[in-house]
Amino acid sequence: MDQGTWRLILSPALTGASNMALDEALLESASARRQPPTLRLYRWQPACLSLGHAQPIGQADGARLTQMGWDLVRRATGGRAILHVDELTYSITAPIDHALAAGGVLGSYRMLSQGLLAGLGRLGIQADTAPEQSLGEADRSNPVCFEVPSAHEITAGGRKLIGSAQLRRVSGVLQHGSLPLQGDLGRICLALSYDDEAERDAAAERVRRRATTLQELLGAAVSWDRAAEAMAEGFRLALGLRLEEGEPQTDEIMRAAELERLRYAHPEWSRRAGAHDSAQA
Repeated sequence: MDQGTWRLILSPALTGASNMALDEALLESASARRQPPTLRLYRWQPACLSLGHAQPIGQADGARLTQMGWDLVRRATGGRAILHVDELTYSITAPIDHALAAGGVLGSYRMLSQGLLAGLGRLGIQADTAPEQSLGEADRSNPVCFEVPSAHEITAGGRKLIGSAQLRRVSGVLQHGSLPLQGDLGRICLALSYDDEAERDAAAERVRRRATTLQELLGAAVSWDRAAEAMAEGFRLALGLRLEEGEPQTDEIMRAAELERLRYAHPEWSRRAGAHDSAQA
């Protein structure tokens, strides 16, 4: 299955607003066919709570975020809150008519999941995809992405391991997702609003029971570099990609800076919550 030559970008750590702006700039490039489809692997500095496009801002606790020195950003994709820390994040951008974007959101999820599963296999993890019926069972009022796997997201030992979201536009598709490497996944509840501390503690314990990290599965820490190498190789082998390492081009960097200033770093964007393009938590 030859899916052609793709660009591989290994990004340095960026803020939440910079990361989301660059993903959208890459989506615009792929949509206009100015650049080839791109697999980008990246990280976050400082830690950042990201909200889904339509998620109520009131579910984030701004005072606690400030106290802990964590960023806040609203994604262009749907879904629920993710705390981006101690993780590897991937994004895929391609024209809407690319074979890996075929079949709508769930159809392309199925295909792209094969790359994620193959990457995890190279790290020694036997993973699977969540069944379709779990999508309808998910409690949509729950603010935490990693508490319940949606259809075709990645699980290991019955616990969620990779959470992903997809944005589809007329001419392009963006899918990005988070692979926790280590740390306490219950930390996200420190940045969310609850009626009292007992409710916060109970929510954190549910997340720990229902989600997991690479370190917990393997019993040893996995570096970002090792995880990135495995995931890139997994996409290459499972999806028939030829990956050529590159960098964002000047026009993409300039567009990302514009998007960051006008949207992702702008307080009004973070506070808003409304309708969005076709997306899946």
